[in-house]
Formats: sequence, C-alpha cells, structure tokens
Amino acid sequence: MTQTHLTDTRFDSFDLDPRILQGLLDAGFSHCTPIQAETLPFALSGRDVAGQAQTGTGKTAAFLVAALQRLITHAPSPERRANQPRVLIVAPTRELAVQIHKDTVALNRCTEFTLGLVYGGTGYQEQRDVLSAGVDILIGTPGRLIDYYKQHVFDLRAIEVVVIDEADRMFDLGFIRDIRYLLRRMPPPTRRLGMLFSATLSYRVTELAYEHMNHPHPVKIQPDQVTVDRVLQRCYMVANDEKISLLVGLLNRMKNARVMVFANTKRATEAIWGYLEGHGLRTAILSGDVPQKKRLRLLTQFQDGELPILVATDVAARGLHIPDVTHVINYDLPEDAEDYVHRIGRTARAGAAGDAISFVCETYAFCLPDIEEFIGAKIAVEPVAAELLAEIDPAKFVRTPRRYPGDKRQGHGYRHGGRHKSRPKPVEGEKQKTEGKETEGSGVKKRRRRRRRKPDSAGAGSDSSVTPRS
Repeated sequence: MTQTHLTDTRFDSFDLDPRILQGLLDAGFSHCTPIQAETLPFALSGRDVAGQAQTGTGKTAAFLVAALQRLITHAPSPERRANQPRVLIVAPTRELAVQIHKDTVALNRCTEFTLGLVYGGTGYQEQRDVLSAGVDILIGTPGRLIDYYKQHVFDLRAIEVVVIDEADRMFDLGFIRDIRYLLRRMPPPTRRLGMLFSATLSYRVTELAYEHMNHPHPVKIQPDQVTVDRVLQRCYMVANDEKISLLVGLLNRMKNARVMVFANTKRATEAIWGYLEGHGLRTAILSGDVPQKKRLRLLTQFQDGELPILVATDVAARGLHIPDVTHVINYDLPEDAEDYVHRIGRTARAGAAGDAISFVCETYAFCLPDIEEFIGAKIAVEPVAAELLAEIDPAKFVRTPRRYPGDKRQGHGYRHGGRHKSRPKPVEGEKQKTEGKETEGSGVKKRRRRRRRKPDSAGAGSDSSVTPRS
C-alpha cells in the first residue's frame, strides 16, 4: 500500500485531545487524507460541514475525530438523562453502520465513551437493552432508529453532533423522510454540530444540508476527477451466453486475488454463485435478502481472505471498507453511472492500486456511453480471446437453497422432502388446537362455513335447497 493518498497535514497539528491522538496513532494514522485535512479545521471550530469526496478517502475518520473532540471539550447538559445520546451517526445500510462502529471502537479506545449500534435484521432485544442503559454515541440505520425512538427507548433532545453519511444513498433507498423525521426532533441546527458526507453532492443533497444544517461549509475534494486515479479500467464486448464462460476464465487466471463481482439483480448473483461454486471457485454471495447474521459472517470471511470471491448486488457498493480488494468485475454494467463509480471504488482504497473489469453485453451495452460521459474518459476495450473462455459444464451448476417465510426458525423456511421443515406432519385423528380453540378441519369450522353459505340465485349450478341458517 502506498501513501500517495495522504497530505502533509498531520493530526497532531490540530488542537486535539491527547487521548484522540493516541487512538489515531494506535489505528496507524499520523497524516490526514485530503478530506480530513479540509474538513477538520471547520468541524473542530464548530462549523457545520457538507463534504464530498471519492469513496475510500477517509470520510469516516474525519467526522469521528470531530465528534470525539466535541464530546471532550463540551460538558453534557446537567439535565441530560442516560437514554439521551450526545452523538447520532446515521448510515443507509447495515454493513456501513457496522463498519462505522468498528472504526469508532478503534478511535474511542482511549476516550472510552459508551457506544450503541442499532440496525435491522438481528439482535432486536439486545440492541434495545444497550440503548436503554444509555450511550454517548449512537450509530444506526434509519428504520431501526425510528422504531426505538417511537417506543421512547431514547430521545434526541440532547444531541450535540449529528452525522449523515452517504447522504445521496439515503435518497436512493427512500430514507430521506426518515432522516428529516429524526433531524426535526433534535435541538435546532444552531445548537448542534452537523456533518453531512457523500460521494456526490447533488442538488437534492445540498438542499437537505441547507434545510437542516447551520450554513454548512462545502468541502469538495477533486470534484472533477470522478474515478480513482489508481484503478485500471477495461471492458470486454461479450455476448450474453459467453459471460459466465469469460468470468470463470478470468478468475482462473487471477492468482492470490480478492475479487468483487457485481450484478444488477439477486437472480443474477445466484446464477453466478452457482456456476463459480460448481467449477471449483469458492465464492460468497451478498444481496439484500441474505439474513443479517449471514451477511456479516460472509463479509468477515471475505475480509479475512477465507473466501476470495464475493458476488454482490449494489447493496455492497457503498461505504464498506474491505481492504486489499484487487479486482472489481462488473458482470452487469450498472444502469446508473454513479453506481459504476461506487462499485469500482471498492478497489484501489487508501492509495492502493486495483483493476476494474466490465462486461459490455447485449442487455446492458446501452449503459456504456452514459458511464464514459459521467467519468469523462473512454474505457479501454480488450478483445475476447478464445483462451479466455473457460469450458462450462451446466451439470456442475449448484443451486442456492430456497427460503420460504413459513419457517419461524431463523426467519426462513427451507424445502425438505416436499414440505416445510417447520411444519410437522399432523398425527392422523388428533385434534389440532391453537390457543385452546379448534382449528379448521374440525367440525366446528365446517358448521360455521355452512351457516355462512348463501344461495346463488343467479349462478349456474346453485342449490336452491340449501338455505342459510339463522
């Protein structure tokens, strides 16, 4: 890893508390990245900031340092209760919230403020108990935050610092009404420090900033250079029926690589996973409906190098810091040009180099001109040589296990022997009861149904001898 992404500005050049500096040193940080060097002078002086920077350039550390310094230099209000957090950090996805929490733990090691992490999909009661006990810094996703807030598990009247991370993604995922709901229940912008960060500062994001922040100072790092300089981009013009063959052939040629493969739909990720697993390539799959515990476990295995390939939808394209990703492969070109930038930003992080390979197929070829216009450059086209196409045996395809909502265990049901595992076969002749009432199949409900029947005076085949009972 190179240090070309760093500036000459050192963290100890700011008037930071020694405990924060020690946390930075323990995490291996001595010099600022450009977004940190531009943001910290304003945030540390109490000025709101709306920051834009390329993904992977250190936005998280920028707002964490400013938030910790604020907590140290400003004593909490004497009226503050235990269930009133002082800092709120809102992230659009569960994975990003977990990553921010992990970074906060590292920088907070010496300051020892209490932390809370809430997100959907798992740990409902455990997260609720942590909030009830009281936290200084609360990190979470909008849905779970509002859920607990409406239950009065915590309130927002003592918030001193609010951070909205990946604000443009909040709009894309439909969370913007939730964000406004939370912001309106905090102290006014003049009584809190507000920081908003995003890979792109669109008009709607800027409007949000000026609506709910106190004249934020805009910080834009390399706004004209959209893609990361150290990413080598190239593409292959390929037929739809050759995409899997080309993908397997390219992956077989990559040695000691950590690869993220992006597709546009969950069904496509499942098909890719099935072919890669069937042809001896160990792969993890990450999409929106993978249970949360499994998602976190797969991400950990990928980050640790146990699984060299991760197949994902755009749920994994934002905010995740996965070190040492060597290649990003766009199996499907994204229909939104901004998503292309976020995808390839998974590699070449923190000054490292990386490769971005895109398949320009019959279905998504129309997206290429928009992407090239957005990044302001042409993507080099490589020939699809015959030796790159691997031999694919359809018989080796591995099917993903199907999940059904009927299984109450772990939230999913699995087909087993033609029935749900969670539904035991009833014993013949035994009455089935639920909460002391006879269920359908007993004589009681049959009689009730007969009483509700009405004669069909107009329809063919009606039985005029059957009359409803009073």
